[in-house]
Amino acid sequence: MLRSAFLSLLFCGSLASTAQTVSSEAFKLPKGPLNQLSGQAFLSPSLKAMQSDASTNPISLWLEQGRSLWTGTAGQVSCAQCHGAVETMRGAATQFPKWSVKQQKLINLEDQILTCSERTPRPLKSLENAELLSLSALLHLSSAGLPFQISPQEEIQQRWQLELNAGAKIFTTRMGRMNLACTHCHDLNIGKTMRADVISPGHPTGFPIFKLSWQSMGSIDRRLRACYSGVQAEVPAPGSPELRQLELFLKSRAQGIPIEGPSLRR
Repeated sequence: MLRSAFLSLLFCGSLASTAQTVSSEAFKLPKGPLNQLSGQAFLSPSLKAMQSDASTNPISLWLEQGRSLWTGTAGQVSCAQCHGAVETMRGAATQFPKWSVKQQKLINLEDQILTCSERTPRPLKSLENAELLSLSALLHLSSAGLPFQISPQEEIQQRWQLELNAGAKIFTTRMGRMNLACTHCHDLNIGKTMRADVISPGHPTGFPIFKLSWQSMGSIDRRLRACYSGVQAEVPAPGSPELRQLELFLKSRAQGIPIEGPSLRR
């Protein structure tokens, strides 16, 4: 316990001494409350330039694969056979995570894609499968500009509220050897730099993300697990209930901010 407390004090002291307010000239942050900004506002100028240039943005390749998978080829089972053109799915990404009565658990969009794939001859096997992430990227793009609409159906209101409360508790509970909670970075140090990253409010409007340090697309599930690792806490297994609960809380607190995914991160 003493070692944990020491590490916490050491980390927080380092954060307080090295974190600096983001230069508005370098990052061009809009004026106003920082906690209302999406992660896009905290990108460096070079990442913003890459994000806006389809010829250099690696996400373009993932979107191309997603479109190919959605429409399929002759004689191949495709998403379009059930759902029609991807444009008809506009708004679908705004509604996840949601409570699945059939599965009796919270599911997010990637979980839903996995479930759908089980009805095909080629079921996908993991949340970080490249084809699954390509489809997720395409569906998020189809909902770009729309805010999250996270709300329960009346018959599962109580269950949904329990899940939301659990997510809020995770967000504010200290964990790991660093003895830190999500709120310490994403509420108390927004707009400051730490380890070359700029701390954002953690609004998950840009997922899935192509993270340059990963050299790959990744889901919100993967990013949340990386945060657990960053504070040296026990990392939940992919798809764990606590990850879905935390995602539900994060998206609920981000309601009103438009979806901007898929997007780049450092």
